[in-house]
Amino acid sequence: MTRIGLISDTHGYLDESVFEHFNNCDEVWHGGDFGDGIVESLKTFKPFRGVYGNIDDTTIRSEFPEQLVFMCEDVKVMMRHIGGYPPRYNPETKKELLIHQPQLFISGHSHILKVMYDDKLQCLHMNPGAAGKHGWHKMRTIIRFVVDGKI
Repeated sequence: MTRIGLISDTHGYLDESVFEHFNNCDEVWHGGDFGDGIVESLKTFKPFRGVYGNIDDTTIRSEFPEQLVFMCEDVKVMMRHIGGYPPRYNPETKKELLIHQPQLFISGHSHILKVMYDDKLQCLHMNPGAAGKHGWHKMRTIIRFVVDGKI
């Protein structure tokens, strides 16, 4: 069993309560749009993965990829910042989803918290919304979840 803390769109702001909410997590994943000053505090907190977002500078882009595909237990995960959602993926994301066939797809960018299953691709889509203060959202959101074997 792997406990995940999922966050995205911090845009340079990280509320201290995130550390409390993610305290029992084994790993933290960031879906992009870190902004300044976020990476080091998350990296020193827990094992950490992330992808860069459209606002991230060259420093973040040199450390994090546009896309990650990895295994978490027996679940193939694909993560991209700009992805869309079932069935309205952007064209590049749709192509990558068909190539990699993940069971879990993580994205950010929309600032809208969504967890929904794509029956056609047999893939769970998760977007944690936005944890930062920049953007049109009115509530900051994050997700905690567990990967336990297979989906």
